[in-house]
Amino acid sequence: MLLKKKNIIIIGGTSGIGASATKAFVGEGAFLTVVGRNNNKLLEAKTFLGENGIVVEGDASNPNTINKAITQAVEKFGDVHGLYHVAGGSGRDEGDGPLHQITDNAWNYTKSINLDSIFYSNRAIINQFINQGNGGTILNMSSVLGFSPSSKFFSTHAYSCTKAAIIGLSKSLASYYSIYNLSLIHI
Repeated sequence: MLLKKKNIIIIGGTSGIGASATKAFVGEGAFLTVVGRNNNKLLEAKTFLGENGIVVEGDASNPNTINKAITQAVEKFGDVHGLYHVAGGSGRDEGDGPLHQITDNAWNYTKSINLDSIFYSNRAIINQFINQGNGGTILNMSSVLGFSPSSKFFSTHAYSCTKAAIIGLSKSLASYYSIYNLSLIHI
């Protein structure tokens, strides 16, 4: 069991890729704190996790959400070993699209759900790792659109911009925080 007794926080762990990771991590013996916004999905996750995890309701673009998750994870399982930030999404319904058509609301919304949320979770968990003094791992979910545009199918320029920024941020953090035994990965 590769993750036996590892304390991991998953931001966005109640649906899609995040829910799949939740199942895989539990299968490998991890203790999880799963963060999500949807009550029904959180209840499903809580039922699945049983004694192996806890759920935290909150919006990842609010810095209080990650702080609450870290506090609860530490209280329940001790030192945190990892963060998997998979929360994010498209701003298409808010008006994301080709640059000349993107509304200010779409830009702010897309930036908030994709980039602000990563900033807040990474900042908080890095502080936690430094305070613990024993390192840790961060995995930030980006998108292929952050480095390989597909304008025929995905003309969402705010989304692509935020996903490219996640790659840049992750690389910069990995370089700077390696002295603290921190591993940062983006996918």
